[in-house]
Amino acid sequence: MAEPFPISTGLLPDNDAGIGVLAKFFGGLGDVTRLRLLEFVLPAEHSVSECVAHVGLSQGRVSTHLRCLADCGYVQVRRAGRHAYYRVADPRVAQLVRLAQSLAARNGGALATCLSLDEASAAEGHSPRSLPG
Repeated sequence: MAEPFPISTGLLPDNDAGIGVLAKFFGGLGDVTRLRLLEFVLPAEHSVSECVAHVGLSQGRVSTHLRCLADCGYVQVRRAGRHAYYRVADPRVAQLVRLAQSLAARNGGALATCLSLDEASAAEGHSPRSLPG
């Protein structure tokens, strides 16, 4: 008798909890500001003030994005008195972003017009993220 569903290829974890962690991993990168901050702190450690100047947002918003990146394990924070300095925790994240950029370039038109992601984001209470078109 044939299996009703294809056998796992080993690409995903064996359980829903593991797949959820993987989805969260990608969700942490699913924001324009977080990607810009990640790129900024990749080559060198930067203070929150430097990050604010780089992305041009308020310190509160930048701190929220940096906290998300830190909570997800993408960046590490070093505190010195009242100041916080951020750097990439694992430089392999640059390879991941480059691969994603390559894949997105092939699907750019579809991604730019994808309403499903915008609707899902709005349903979760987030504003839709505009993609360069």
